[in-house]
Amino acid sequence: MPDETPQERLEQVLHETPFIQLVQRGRWTFARRTNDVKVVAVVAVTDDNKLLLVEQLRVPVNGKVIELPAGLAGDTGDPNESLETAARRELFEETGYVANTWNAIATVTSSAGLTDEQVTIFRASKLSRESTGGGIEGEQITVYEVPIPELETWLQQQSASGKMIDSRVYAAVVWAARD
Repeated sequence: MPDETPQERLEQVLHETPFIQLVQRGRWTFARRTNDVKVVAVVAVTDDNKLLLVEQLRVPVNGKVIELPAGLAGDTGDPNESLETAARRELFEETGYVANTWNAIATVTSSAGLTDEQVTIFRASKLSRESTGGGIEGEQITVYEVPIPELETWLQQQSASGKMIDSRVYAAVVWAARD
Protein backbone atom coordinates (compact mmCIF):
# COMPACT_ATOMS: atom_id res chain seq x y z
CA MET A 1 0.00 0.00 0.00
CA PRO A 2 1.53 3.34 -1.02
CA ASP A 3 0.87 5.25 2.23
CA GLU A 4 2.05 2.51 4.59
CA THR A 5 4.88 3.12 6.98
CA PRO A 6 7.57 0.42 7.33
CA GLN A 7 5.90 -0.63 10.60
CA GLU A 8 2.56 -1.11 8.82
CA ARG A 9 4.15 -3.41 6.23
CA LEU A 10 5.18 -5.85 8.96
CA GLU A 11 2.98 -8.89 9.23
CA GLN A 12 2.04 -10.91 12.25
CA VAL A 13 0.30 -14.29 12.06
CA LEU A 14 -2.38 -14.12 14.74
CA HIS A 15 -3.62 -17.68 14.34
CA GLU A 16 -2.93 -20.58 12.02
CA THR A 17 -4.74 -23.79 11.16
CA PRO A 18 -3.50 -26.42 8.69
CA PHE A 19 -5.14 -24.47 5.84
CA ILE A 20 -5.73 -20.84 6.86
CA GLN A 21 -3.82 -18.08 8.63
CA LEU A 22 -5.27 -15.00 10.26
CA VAL A 23 -2.77 -12.24 9.46
CA GLN A 24 -2.36 -8.72 10.85
CA ARG A 25 -0.66 -6.17 8.56
CA GLY A 26 -0.77 -2.64 9.91
CA ARG A 27 -4.40 -1.99 10.80
CA TRP A 28 -5.68 -4.75 8.49
CA THR A 29 -6.57 -8.28 9.58
CA PHE A 30 -7.19 -10.80 6.80
CA ALA A 31 -7.20 -14.50 5.93
CA ARG A 32 -4.51 -16.21 3.86
CA ARG A 33 -4.06 -19.83 2.84
CA THR A 34 -1.12 -21.52 4.56
CA ASN A 35 -0.16 -23.48 1.47
CA ASP A 36 0.66 -21.96 -1.89
CA VAL A 37 -2.37 -23.25 -3.78
CA LYS A 38 -4.06 -21.11 -6.39
CA VAL A 39 -7.79 -20.90 -7.05
CA VAL A 40 -9.46 -21.53 -10.41
CA ALA A 41 -13.04 -21.15 -11.60
CA VAL A 42 -14.60 -22.18 -14.90
CA VAL A 43 -17.16 -20.45 -17.11
CA ALA A 44 -18.26 -23.53 -19.06
CA VAL A 45 -20.64 -22.90 -21.96
CA THR A 46 -22.29 -25.73 -23.87
CA ASP A 47 -22.75 -25.71 -27.63
CA ASP A 48 -26.45 -24.93 -27.07
CA ASN A 49 -25.61 -21.80 -25.01
CA LYS A 50 -26.10 -23.16 -21.49
CA LEU A 51 -23.91 -22.16 -18.57
CA LEU A 52 -22.79 -24.97 -16.28
CA LEU A 53 -23.27 -24.13 -12.61
CA VAL A 54 -22.88 -26.15 -9.45
CA GLU A 55 -24.55 -26.06 -6.07
CA GLN A 56 -22.98 -27.20 -2.85
CA LEU A 57 -23.17 -26.66 0.87
CA ARG A 58 -20.74 -23.99 2.05
CA VAL A 59 -20.21 -24.19 5.80
CA PRO A 60 -18.98 -20.59 6.31
CA VAL A 61 -22.33 -19.23 5.08
CA ASN A 62 -24.31 -22.15 6.51
CA GLY A 63 -26.17 -22.84 3.31
CA LYS A 64 -26.21 -23.97 -0.28
CA VAL A 65 -24.47 -21.76 -2.81
CA ILE A 66 -24.83 -21.68 -6.60
CA GLU A 67 -21.41 -21.07 -8.14
CA LEU A 68 -19.12 -21.69 -11.05
CA PRO A 69 -17.23 -24.98 -11.03
CA ALA A 70 -14.08 -24.15 -9.09
CA GLY A 71 -11.30 -25.46 -6.93
CA LEU A 72 -7.66 -25.36 -5.96
CA ALA A 73 -4.62 -25.98 -8.12
CA GLY A 74 -2.35 -28.38 -6.29
CA ASP A 75 -4.90 -29.83 -3.89
CA THR A 76 -4.35 -33.29 -5.36
CA GLY A 77 -0.85 -33.41 -3.92
CA ASP A 78 0.93 -32.12 -7.02
CA PRO A 79 2.36 -28.71 -6.04
CA ASN A 80 3.29 -28.09 -9.69
CA GLU A 81 -0.23 -28.61 -11.09
CA SER A 82 -0.88 -25.87 -13.64
CA LEU A 83 -3.90 -23.63 -13.34
CA GLU A 84 -5.39 -24.96 -16.59
CA THR A 85 -4.88 -28.57 -15.50
CA ALA A 86 -6.62 -27.79 -12.22
CA ALA A 87 -9.49 -26.07 -14.06
CA ARG A 88 -9.89 -29.11 -16.34
CA ARG A 89 -9.87 -31.47 -13.34
CA GLU A 90 -12.37 -29.39 -11.36
CA LEU A 91 -14.76 -29.07 -14.30
CA PHE A 92 -14.75 -32.84 -14.77
CA GLU A 93 -15.00 -33.71 -11.06
CA GLU A 94 -17.80 -31.29 -10.37
CA THR A 95 -19.86 -31.44 -13.58
CA GLY A 96 -18.76 -34.54 -15.46
CA TYR A 97 -17.91 -32.43 -18.52
CA VAL A 98 -14.67 -32.13 -20.45
CA ALA A 99 -13.88 -29.22 -22.76
CA ASN A 100 -11.82 -29.07 -25.93
CA THR A 101 -11.29 -25.30 -25.84
CA TRP A 102 -9.78 -23.47 -22.86
CA ASN A 103 -8.94 -19.79 -22.39
CA ALA A 104 -7.74 -18.00 -19.27
CA ILE A 105 -9.80 -14.81 -19.26
CA ALA A 106 -9.23 -13.01 -15.95
CA THR A 107 -7.67 -13.12 -12.52
CA VAL A 108 -9.92 -11.52 -9.92
CA THR A 109 -9.83 -10.96 -6.19
CA SER A 110 -11.91 -13.32 -4.13
CA SER A 111 -12.90 -10.82 -1.43
CA ALA A 112 -10.22 -8.13 -1.24
CA GLY A 113 -11.20 -6.84 2.20
CA LEU A 114 -11.16 -10.32 3.74
CA THR A 115 -8.44 -12.30 1.98
CA ASP A 116 -5.45 -11.93 -0.33
CA GLU A 117 -6.76 -14.83 -2.43
CA GLN A 118 -7.09 -14.40 -6.19
CA VAL A 119 -9.08 -16.57 -8.60
CA THR A 120 -8.08 -17.29 -12.20
CA ILE A 121 -11.17 -17.63 -14.39
CA PHE A 122 -11.14 -19.90 -17.42
CA ARG A 123 -13.67 -20.11 -20.23
CA ALA A 124 -14.32 -23.65 -21.40
CA SER A 125 -16.24 -24.56 -24.55
CA LYS A 126 -16.73 -27.40 -27.02
CA LEU A 127 -17.99 -29.50 -24.09
CA SER A 128 -18.92 -33.13 -23.87
CA ARG A 129 -20.40 -34.90 -20.87
CA GLU A 130 -18.42 -37.95 -19.80
CA SER A 131 -19.85 -38.62 -16.31
CA THR A 132 -22.51 -37.38 -13.92
CA GLY A 133 -20.10 -35.19 -11.96
CA GLY A 134 -21.10 -34.38 -8.42
CA GLY A 135 -17.61 -33.84 -7.03
CA ILE A 136 -15.34 -36.14 -5.11
CA GLU A 137 -16.49 -38.28 -2.20
CA GLY A 138 -18.68 -36.38 0.23
CA GLU A 139 -19.06 -33.17 -1.79
CA GLN A 140 -22.65 -33.85 -2.95
CA ILE A 141 -22.51 -31.28 -5.75
CA THR A 142 -25.61 -30.66 -7.86
CA VAL A 143 -24.99 -29.73 -11.49
CA TYR A 144 -27.16 -27.28 -13.44
CA GLU A 145 -27.23 -26.49 -17.16
CA VAL A 146 -28.92 -23.11 -17.37
CA PRO A 147 -29.79 -21.49 -20.71
CA ILE A 148 -27.95 -18.15 -20.64
CA PRO A 149 -30.99 -16.10 -21.79
CA GLU A 150 -32.93 -17.51 -18.79
CA LEU A 151 -30.10 -17.15 -16.27
CA GLU A 152 -31.30 -13.99 -14.50
CA THR A 153 -34.79 -15.39 -13.88
CA TRP A 154 -33.38 -18.77 -12.84
CA LEU A 155 -30.99 -17.14 -10.35
CA GLN A 156 -33.86 -15.08 -8.88
CA GLN A 157 -35.85 -18.29 -8.39
CA GLN A 158 -32.89 -20.02 -6.73
CA SER A 159 -32.31 -17.04 -4.44
CA ALA A 160 -36.02 -16.93 -3.51
CA SER A 161 -35.80 -20.61 -2.54
CA GLY A 162 -33.07 -19.79 0.00
CA LYS A 163 -29.94 -20.54 -1.99
CA MET A 164 -27.09 -18.06 -2.13
CA ILE A 165 -25.46 -17.00 -5.40
CA ASP A 166 -21.71 -16.47 -5.76
CA SER A 167 -21.03 -13.07 -7.33
CA ARG A 168 -18.85 -14.56 -10.08
CA VAL A 169 -21.95 -16.22 -11.54
CA TYR A 170 -23.30 -12.79 -12.50
CA ALA A 171 -19.97 -11.84 -14.10
CA ALA A 172 -19.99 -15.15 -15.97
CA VAL A 173 -22.69 -13.81 -18.29
CA VAL A 174 -20.18 -11.35 -19.73
CA TRP A 175 -17.42 -13.97 -19.86
CA ALA A 176 -19.75 -16.54 -21.47
CA ALA A 177 -20.22 -14.22 -24.46
CA ARG A 178 -16.52 -14.38 -25.28
CA ASP A 179 -15.16 -16.85 -27.82
